[in-house]
Order: sequence, then C-alpha cells, then structure tokens
Amino acid sequence: MPHELLFYVLIIIFAGSLSLFLSLYAHLNLKNAPGVKPYIGVTILSTIFTYSYVFELCSKSLEQIKFWLKIEYLAMPFIPVFILLMCLEYIGIRLKNWIYYILFIPPIVTIFMHDTNDLHHLYYKSVSLNSEIPFPIVKLEYGPFFYVHSIFLFLCLMISMIMLFVRLRKAAVFRFKLQIFMMIAGLIMPIVANHFYLNGLSPYGIDLGPVSMSISFLFHGSALLTFQMFNVAPIARDTVFESMKDGVIVLSQNNRLVDYNHAMKDVLPILNKHMIGKPIDDILCDHHYLFELIQKGQSCDCELLINRQNIHYNIRFAPVLNENGITVGQILTFTNITERIYLLKKLKRLASIDGLTQVFNKSFFMNRYEEVFNELKAMGENIAVIMFDIDYFKNVNDTFGHEVGDIVLSGVARLAKDHLRSSDLIGRYGGEEFVICLPNTNILEAYKIADHIREKIAEWKTSIDDKEIEVTSSFGVTSTQFLIGDENKTMQSLIREADQALYVAKNGGRDRVEIFEIVHEYSH
Repeated sequence: MPHELLFYVLIIIFAGSLSLFLSLYAHLNLKNAPGVKPYIGVTILSTIFTYSYVFELCSKSLEQIKFWLKIEYLAMPFIPVFILLMCLEYIGIRLKNWIYYILFIPPIVTIFMHDTNDLHHLYYKSVSLNSEIPFPIVKLEYGPFFYVHSIFLFLCLMISMIMLFVRLRKAAVFRFKLQIFMMIAGLIMPIVANHFYLNGLSPYGIDLGPVSMSISFLFHGSALLTFQMFNVAPIARDTVFESMKDGVIVLSQNNRLVDYNHAMKDVLPILNKHMIGKPIDDILCDHHYLFELIQKGQSCDCELLINRQNIHYNIRFAPVLNENGITVGQILTFTNITERIYLLKKLKRLASIDGLTQVFNKSFFMNRYEEVFNELKAMGENIAVIMFDIDYFKNVNDTFGHEVGDIVLSGVARLAKDHLRSSDLIGRYGGEEFVICLPNTNILEAYKIADHIREKIAEWKTSIDDKEIEVTSSFGVTSTQFLIGDENKTMQSLIREADQALYVAKNGGRDRVEIFEIVHEYSH
C-alpha cells in the first residue's frame, strides 16, 4: 500500500474508532441527556460508514469498490436525519410521529436509487477508477438524484443550525451558549468537508466526510455531556430531592442552611441534620476554598479534595422565589464532572499523540516546540534540535511488509523516547523521520544525547517469523544560544539546520551524527 494511502487509511480508521468509542461512552454515561439517543444512532452509523470507506480505499478492483459503496450507503443516508433529530431533541423540540416517518423516506429512497443505479444511472452517470493517481480511487460522475440527496443532507444540517442559532439568542447563561456554539461548530465540519470533496479539492479525491463527522461528534458529545437540567416540579420531595445524583443544598436569604440531600454528603462529608439553621460560613470554617466559591455566587467548575481524591464538580446557583417572585434563598447544585474532565483530557491526548509511535504528532509537537522556543528566547537560554530517521527504511517495508515496518517504527520511537529527559520533546515529523527539542542544551550535550540514541537503535533487534531485523539511524544536530533581542534564529531555521545536518549524515555513510556548521565561502 502506498505511503500516501496508508496515511489516510490510518486517519480514517482512527476516525471510525473514535465514533465507536463515543457511541459506547454515550450509551453508558449519557442515557438521560437530551439528544443522546439520536447521538448514539448517528455515531454508530458513522462507524459503519467510516470502516466501510476504509475497505473501499483498500480495494483493488472496481467491483470491490462498488460493493463497499453499497455497504456505505446502508448507513450514510440516515446520518443527516439523526443529526437533525439530535439537535431537535437537544433544544427541546418534539415532532409528531408522522413527521418522523416522512424524514426517513428520503434516505430509504436514496438507498434504493443507489443500489439500482446500474438500471437507470440516475444516481451516478458513471463509476470508474481514477487513472491519474498511484492507487485505486473511484471516480464518480454524479447523476440528478445524487444532487437530490445532497440537497436533503444540506437542508437537514442547515435547519439544525438555524434552530440552534435561534436557541442561542434566547440562552441567558454563558455555559449554555457555549454548548450551543459547540453543537453549531460540529455541524459546520461535515459541510466544509463535503465542499472540498464535491469540488475535487480533497487529496487524491479521498472523501474527508468520515473524518469530519468524527471530529464533529467530539463537539456534539461534549455539548451533550455538559448539558445539565435542574427543573424540580411540585412532586414528592423524597422521589426527586433525595434520589438526585447531584449534591444539592438550600440556603436561606441570610445564608443559613435550610436543607440538603443525601448526595451532598459525598461533596461535604461533615454535613449532618444538626447543622440545619446554622450559617454556611460556620459550617465551612475549615473549607475556605468552597466558602469563597459560594460567596461569589457564580456558576463554575471546581476541584475538591475529598477522601484523598481530587473530584471535579460543576457548581450551579438558582434563586428560590416565593409566590410574589421575591428571592427568599438559593439552591446550590454540585454535579460531579470528574468523568467528563478525564474524558476531555483523554481526547486531548489522543489528538496530540501519533497513534503508531506514541510520540507527539507533528502538529502538536510544533505547537509545543514554539512555546518552549519563545520561553527560552525571552530568557536568553539555549536550545538544541535533533532530526533523525531510520536508514533504508523503505527496504524494511519492501522486504518484510508494512506491518513489520510499523513494528520497527514504534520500537525506534520508544527507544528514543526512553533515553530523553522529562523536559525534552519528541515528535514524529513524517514517515520514518523524527524531531527532538532539547531545552537548555548546548551543542556538545545534544551531540552526546543523539549519539547515545543512535547506539541504542543500532543495538536494538527484533525477530519476526524467525527473522532477525536490525536497523540503524542517522542524526542531524543543531543548537543556539539566544541573545536577548536577537531575531536571527527562528524555530523554523533550527529545524532546517538540523535537517541539513541529517542530510550530511545520510550522504556521509549513515549510522552517524552530524552537527550543523555554517560554511563561509569567500570569493577572491
């Protein structure tokens, strides 16, 4: 499989896995959130569509591609309907049953027209292979019904966005506005991706839709996850107040404790019935941080140390009004958002790590490198950059296959990472090439680190099917001492210097470390 195609296949597999993970997480943790059922449906459909598209990209013949196209179209036409239903339910709009039935008619007709296209050619005028690229990609000439389906998809997304914008104008709380913005941002992603794909702007004609949908579901999932509702109707106190998973305390107008539910004892274990009627500042005399948050009276997220564990809560405030509309107290709701915080951290980590080598991907590395570079530059410190790649890596792929190549890549990355300091940064720059940032490191120290890693890689061996595989690597090293106010060195110039030194190492026989040197040529 060509490297370019493998790169996109890995991205799309990651996108499908992300959709599957989000559907499972929503099923297990968001069962009662508004819009979650359609969200689970659309993420499952996206998973089917995405994995089918992977098989389409890996197909070798037009017949195989057509087969996987049909599988994709068992799921894809329903996706815009489920997105629309998710947004409707999210903002509290319920449709009549007959409208639901009507919404599902266009996708069913689309599947029928697509699967019978050979009889009428109304969906695709022609289906062929694109001969202008190095691997099999289907070339489609769209028929009239394809545009009917595209218009239906666009209308579903636009109606969803318009309703969210209307609700955005009515939202009074910033947190709810932020959630709606996240929903809208998620809807924009597939529109942009389809624009690139339909206008022939995507790389090699690859459909960017599966990846865009998985990214949009991150926005939608975060919005659904943070949606909280505190709407206590006049029904039995014991079945609502005491059964709530959120901790709730009720304070009088003069900040005395009026009531609390059982879940509140998880937040504040010292609570007991004898404290009813006492001022909240007396109750929280040993909990200054929590008292300050309550004094501010503003909804916020906080982290509390409870039973030697860090628990994240979202604190919300709601006034208690009498029959004349006069405020006589307030209700404080503590919602445990620890799982959400950990999920967001996990998703952030997934977005920053190269899935194969488990080092930073290029985008995240460059962002962190820029931060470190600017900090050291402001302080007048020094910095070193190392570029290295695996010698004759193409021979490994050609001889043993890409699966073995992946094992070698991940093994080399792990070796390099294990022999760096905690302050150092390493990222996959592209293919078999890696880049390392060494803060507060001079050229001699950087050379020693690079040579040590080179030796460890040369010593490293792995066995596949009783065949022993060993590789070497070449390194380019550069370093600079910042002078305050010096603008000559940029983060990109250091990358270029290290890359040039790597080029010299490869031309000099490989399995070596070269230091970048500026050669002044004088003409006489």
